[in-house]
Amino acid sequence: MVGHRIRLLGLLVAVGFSVSPASAQEEGNVFSNIFKYGGTTVPPSQPKETEAAYCPNVDVMEGGAALRIMAGGNVRTQISLGRLARECARREDGSVVVKVGVEARVLLGPAGAPGRFDVPVSFSIKHDDKTVMTRTARTDAEIGKGEAQGFAQIVVDDLVVPPALSRDYEIEVGLGAAKATTAKAKPRRKPASAAAPAGGGDAAQ
Repeated sequence: MVGHRIRLLGLLVAVGFSVSPASAQEEGNVFSNIFKYGGTTVPPSQPKETEAAYCPNVDVMEGGAALRIMAGGNVRTQISLGRLARECARREDGSVVVKVGVEARVLLGPAGAPGRFDVPVSFSIKHDDKTVMTRTARTDAEIGKGEAQGFAQIVVDDLVVPPALSRDYEIEVGLGAAKATTAKAKPRRKPASAAAPAGGGDAAQ
């Protein structure tokens, strides 16, 4: 029996198998790789599950909670925000995709009549009171005959927060179209001939 074991050990060495303690055979050799992974090499590690994304509550823009549509000096309809919902998902690159849902209610005013009414809603991602991105989405609400109000729901799912701001941003919604931001006009420089004479007061900034 001993001779048989010696011959078997010699055979294993001859065919290229290294003999080492069992504790060293758990990882990194051909046999364990075939057993665990079905091949001679260790497969690439799988991506780790991304951590839960920071997802702040939805705030209402200043002046964006209600919107009045006038007709002949009277209120035709008044739109007001209802329930708000949000959902945030972190991407592998660290950015966050934000999905926001809004419910709006449309009320008929003295000058209103049943029909379909446009409901514009603005969605913004902000950081330190600066707008990172904004979207305007529209839907409509229907008010039937004999009814005084209607409801509308709208969802936007393409708001993206850059990785650098993924832990510090705000979500805002408001009724009405997003206001376009325009660069401030730079003051015109005075021509040389209009400069203050030497010895005069300070030049205007």
